[in-house]
Amino acid sequence: MIEIEVEDAAWTTALPDAEAVVLRAATAALGTVEGDLVVLLTDDAGVQDLNARFRDKDRPTNVLSFPAAESAFPHLGDVVLGYAYCAAEAQTQGKSLSDHLSHLVVHGVLHLLGRDHEDDAEAEEMEAEEREILASLGVADPYQAERETTA
Repeated sequence: MIEIEVEDAAWTTALPDAEAVVLRAATAALGTVEGDLVVLLTDDAGVQDLNARFRDKDRPTNVLSFPAAESAFPHLGDVVLGYAYCAAEAQTQGKSLSDHLSHLVVHGVLHLLGRDHEDDAEAEEMEAEEREILASLGVADPYQAERETTA
């Protein structure tokens, strides 16, 4: 089960189908994995508070993932996104909010499944998996512009 909680109405004001976008992206990222997760669409203050309390980083960010302990199975964990940060990031990157939200949800769910990007090899593997999942949803490669500027 994928539970979606909308704590900041700005998400559904800007993107009326935000819950459907989240559900579609989270389902695609899970693939055949069994388990439950919660996706919280909140504001930047909520993300900043969680980031400060659990990561010692007192600032907002685009997405946070909180994997659950194995003993909590079937709960896999929680993914949290802050509206203003994500919306500004989408605009800066020239992406629709829907596509950016899809990417960030996929990214967050992959973290719940144990994927990471601590080193270059892990990052390349995780990004490739994200691109494949997003392509199946009709979402363009979110790393394309980044690769073009480093090439």
